[in-house]
Amino acid sequence: MTSPRTDLSAFATGPADRLPGIWTSDYQRHAQYADQVPRTEQLWDAGHVDYVVSQYVLTRDAVLHGPANQRPYVTDRPRYPHQFVVAPLAPVGTHIKPHHFDAVEEPNGITVAKDPARAAARVVQRVLPRYEQALQAVLTNAADQPEPPHRPGPPQVDEILTLTLYSDGALGAPYESVPVDARMTLYAHGFQYHPHQAAFLLPAAYGDNGRALRVHGVVQQLTAKGIGVNLRHSAPTTSAALPPSSPKAAPMTSRAR
Repeated sequence: MTSPRTDLSAFATGPADRLPGIWTSDYQRHAQYADQVPRTEQLWDAGHVDYVVSQYVLTRDAVLHGPANQRPYVTDRPRYPHQFVVAPLAPVGTHIKPHHFDAVEEPNGITVAKDPARAAARVVQRVLPRYEQALQAVLTNAADQPEPPHRPGPPQVDEILTLTLYSDGALGAPYESVPVDARMTLYAHGFQYHPHQAAFLLPAAYGDNGRALRVHGVVQQLTAKGIGVNLRHSAPTTSAALPPSSPKAAPMTSRAR
């Protein structure tokens, strides 16, 4: 016969009375799985406790509220009627954004027995130090970088070199489209001028890797000069074949009367 489950409401107040500082306990019952989601979505755990809340319907839980916005979450450990799990909840607020958690290690949670004194001691030793450290890291990130570090768009440039990969495998650009200040850079990186094609072309003999390295060098030098560089494929040089026309009767010619 399964042992009766220890009362969570009464248990949660025990550690709250024993943790350093002033702590309170907020207990809730849930009629359905969806009711537990608002709290469990804030769970700051990537291990056992995260598995518990994602795999089981939890009819009750509690949140301990303590100094410096610490909020350990407490709920039953399924299949173990005299054990509970305790895990930190992530900080919330309009000033806390997802990028503030980047590179911050999850403080994670632990399993505790039903004895409040032993549970409080384990929380003090195993949860609160990591929790305090992670909280401070997030708050520091929020103060130092309130907005996401979005990459800026490229600066506007007056001159652009467009290198084209042609359908026959040639890589280069028509001579007239190459900015004057870019021509010596192309020469220096192995591009050759072909007068009968009126274009700078990079020999295929360099191979794919060799050509890639030379194009990379061109990009670095030209962008440092304020010249933009694009790479495009040429438009197909052959048009799709037309469907065969249906046979027609030969046209009648008029006869002289």
